[in-house]
Amino acid sequence: MLFASTGLFAQANSTKMKELQTATLGGGCFWCTEAVFLELKGVESVVSGYSGGKVKNPTYREVCSGLTGHAEVIQIKFDPAVVTYEEILEVFFNTHDPTTLNKQGADEGTQYRSVVFYHNEEQKQIAEAYKKQLNASKLFRQPIVTEISSFSVFYPAEDYHRNYYALNPEQGYCQYVVRPKVEKFRKQYSARLKK
Repeated sequence: MLFASTGLFAQANSTKMKELQTATLGGGCFWCTEAVFLELKGVESVVSGYSGGKVKNPTYREVCSGLTGHAEVIQIKFDPAVVTYEEILEVFFNTHDPTTLNKQGADEGTQYRSVVFYHNEEQKQIAEAYKKQLNASKLFRQPIVTEISSFSVFYPAEDYHRNYYALNPEQGYCQYVVRPKVEKFRKQYSARLKK
């Protein structure tokens, strides 16, 4: 009774914890994908890193060699009450080229492959259905080559990669590669941007 009378009980009851979900996606350089998804409403966090390879705790230099099997990815924590997994995929497919194998622009190698690492059977079914639907729609001139694979492990990238675009907007790659993708995203998804 004492707990309820202090108002703490009511506060604890009315404050419902968010049930966040995880998405792990690779769409070329993670500086680009991170910059886009950091601005999407419903996304709570975005961490750049490496997934899908055979080397434990790889470094950026090792991944860039193309010998570890890892892709540059982002791991997103999102609130499905605000943004669905399908909407996450929509933004993903619209902000990189899913038709080029192991390549995004001038970035080449398996580390830049287009990949969806699903975390459960539901995500797998949604991703496969979405890819099939996109191919059938002929939205892209070439077939989609995005890999859809089971998630196993995620290794966060070195600290200097985090929030890279926001912290290094004048850097050449950010100016000529990241910025146009972010601007396209902002224009196309203006209603879904964080305030």
